[in-house]
Amino acid sequence: MLQKPAFPLSDLKQALAALAERNVFIGTSSWKYPGWTGMLYDEQRYLYRGKFAESRFERDCLEEYAQIFRTVCVDAGYYQFPSPEYVGKLCAQVPDGFRFCFKVTDEITARTFPDLPRYGNKAGQRNPHFLDAELFRAAFLASCEKHREKMGVLIFEFSHFHPRDFERGRDFVEMLDQFLGRLPPGWQYGVEVRNSSLLRPEYLAMLRSHGVAHVMNNWTRMPSVAEQWRMPGVLTAEEFTAARFLLKPGRSYEQAVSMFSPYAATKEPYEEARAAAADIIESRAKAMELRKTLPSFLLVNNRLEGNALLTVLAVMVQLGRVKAADAV
Repeated sequence: MLQKPAFPLSDLKQALAALAERNVFIGTSSWKYPGWTGMLYDEQRYLYRGKFAESRFERDCLEEYAQIFRTVCVDAGYYQFPSPEYVGKLCAQVPDGFRFCFKVTDEITARTFPDLPRYGNKAGQRNPHFLDAELFRAAFLASCEKHREKMGVLIFEFSHFHPRDFERGRDFVEMLDQFLGRLPPGWQYGVEVRNSSLLRPEYLAMLRSHGVAHVMNNWTRMPSVAEQWRMPGVLTAEEFTAARFLLKPGRSYEQAVSMFSPYAATKEPYEEARAAAADIIESRAKAMELRKTLPSFLLVNNRLEGNALLTVLAVMVQLGRVKAADAV
């Protein structure tokens, strides 16, 4: 593990706080990475009898994360419905003004359950609760309701659809249109797709009709965020934007894990992604100057370059919000 901070925490904290005041929230995808110890996390806080206690780290490190960042994506929400107790414990660890983005549970977004061991008998089966608005309301939103002021964008992430799922893309768009129309108002919703063929005017117009954001995303078989950012009509939610920098297009999740784990350093700078992130941040900050907006969210994954903290820092340097000399 690194022995001293790789970047100035106080300067980064100040830069992120200033942007959050302008409703631009920048954070990471999840936060429980021991590889960040010595950079964001103080190892001494998690020692037990002289050894690094992973259970203590996973339980407590969000509080330390939230001292610097103002938002994070709760990827765990994708794997099971978050209980009220779970959401309450998360919110108790962060200050006022912090926003949690959640990936919505795949019990809502999986058309067909993947053939993976964790799905048990459901593996390979059609999901009877796909786009079930009532289940989403009862099993997901109800757990978040008490802490609404700390909720950011709720992301419906749809994995790559195969022909067995939908013969035509417009069939999915029609189903999604009906689903979004049944959702309770007053929340920030985003849709993230993994089929580039869906990025058509009809899909974007449908999201716009509901005030739902198209979540721009870097993924294996998707155009990069930089390319999506330039697409006409891509800003489907008038008052906010959401972008997730996950993988370099053309690279699989498994390849990125193998290349970058344990996520302690930048292994492969991705300049196009950094430039796109900087452009999005500047655009949203300027929008806040011109009119009142809802919070926008930009989330970075370790598997983009090797270390999400250093990616965020590089973007802040590019924006001139952290001095390059400090980022050593």
